[in-house]
Amino acid sequence: MRFFLDSANMEEITRAWEMGVISGVTTNPSLVAKEGAEFHPLLRQIAEIVDGPISAEVIALDYEGMLSEARALAEIDPKIVVKIPMTVEGLRAVKTLAEEEIPTNVTLVFTPIQALLAARAGATYVSPFLGRLDDIGEVGLKLLEDICQIFAVHALDCRVIAASIRNPVHVLEAAKIGADYATVPFSVLKQLSSHPLTAAGIEKFLADWKKVPGR
Repeated sequence: MRFFLDSANMEEITRAWEMGVISGVTTNPSLVAKEGAEFHPLLRQIAEIVDGPISAEVIALDYEGMLSEARALAEIDPKIVVKIPMTVEGLRAVKTLAEEEIPTNVTLVFTPIQALLAARAGATYVSPFLGRLDDIGEVGLKLLEDICQIFAVHALDCRVIAASIRNPVHVLEAAKIGADYATVPFSVLKQLSSHPLTAAGIEKFLADWKKVPGR
């Protein structure tokens, strides 16, 4: 399983890329709005740092509007992946964009059949939202497990991104289930690299090093 960073913050993106563990970036309208930056210039900045897929979402909900926005996003940089919402109009747009060889990431997926439809329409990626299902008392990881099983059985050429990741347990279980990617906030990415025994071990080593003669 590979990692995408779920962020539109340039400092977070730069730090995560320098860690050497992320393969790309995913954004959404909420993350972009949080930064208070113009959308297309922000994507260009991200593309200057990240040498991998960069998901950017359309706002239109109609077929023609989605296509217009998607084509404009694709012109920004070849690494742009257009995020399309899981709707009937979205599926129509995905089919057309696939024919135009513009990669897509179908977002807001909450059932295995939605994921299957997206894959059949020609999506490059599908993004099941784990945390949002957990929030309403359902099991997000079960959704991910079902999708990965269906995609494996039918040998679908579509990558699965575990999205709406809330904690390291989501990441661990997503990796065990077989997700192709997990897109994680920077806060979770930092948690993944930390453990109290690691910190305690470093502290002990440093304390012992002070006892070494002539150091």
